[in-house]
Order: sequence, then structure tokens, then C-alpha cells
Amino acid sequence: MARFITITLDLRRVSCTARLLDDAAPRTCDAVWGALPLTAPAFHGKYARNEVYGLLTELDAPEPGPENTTITPIPRDVCWFSFSGDDLSNPAYGYESESEHRAASRIVDLAIFYGRNNLLINGDQGYVPGNLFAEITDGYDEMVAACQDVWMGGARHETLTFARAE
Repeated sequence: MARFITITLDLRRVSCTARLLDDAAPRTCDAVWGALPLTAPAFHGKYARNEVYGLLTELDAPEPGPENTTITPIPRDVCWFSFSGDDLSNPAYGYESESEHRAASRIVDLAIFYGRNNLLINGDQGYVPGNLFAEITDGYDEMVAACQDVWMGGARHETLTFARAE
């Protein structure tokens, strides 16, 4: 039986539903499902183009390891990325608290992709593959408009929440 999650940009009060890809990424799906609900500050991608993501520094979930990886996510894809604190502590990334990220032993980035021409690469690390674990099935057009507003209007005070769909 398929499992579904909701993904919400809380300040903008916009949600979409995504189906977990249990067959393709069972470890990642189980790690996310077991940790829900999750809320994190929202950011818009600088390098990947059409991406909105949340960074979780205290996630109580097992590390799934590489699984169903991609460096070219397409619209509707939902991905998991794992980083060490040192990976994201460069001030060039623009996060408010460099020390918060450096102190974290693991940072999990849960990201949604809402447009084409994404390439998961950055100047410091090269290719950054993510685990593709879900696909947005409902509420996509509204989420695209909200993600564009995060890009043009700013992410300040926005949060991204992942929860089990009822």
C-alpha cells in the first residue's frame, strides 16, 4: 500500500502531497517516515535552480546511505541529502549561523524540486547526488507558485514541514 506525505510551506500556507517511492528507495522512505513530522527553516537553492529545501540538524533517523540517487532531479521530485557540519559551514552559503552548521555532526537536507534544468553541483563539492524518495502527486501547481514566491519574495521566517498524509 502506498504511503503519502504532505509538504507545507508554513508561512505561505501552501501544501502538496507526495507519494513515497518505497520500491526504489526503501531505506530513505523508512528513515523519513519514522521521523515525521519534521519542520525546518526553508531555503531556496542557489546552485540547483528550482529547489526549496529544509535543513535538519537534529534528525533522529538512521542514515540511509546512497539509494536511488540523482544529480538531475525533475519537477515533482523530493530528495534527501546528507552533509557533515563542515560541508555547509562555508560563509558563502549564506546561512545565518555558521557555528550551528559546523557543530552539527550530520545535516539532512530534504528538498522539493519544482522546475526543470536542475543540476546538483556546487563549486566547493562538485556533484552532490541526492536520494530520490518521493514524487509530488497533488497540489503541485500551487506549490510551484509558492516556491517561486520564496525565490522572488525571500525565504525569511518561512519553514518547510513534512508530515504523514491523513
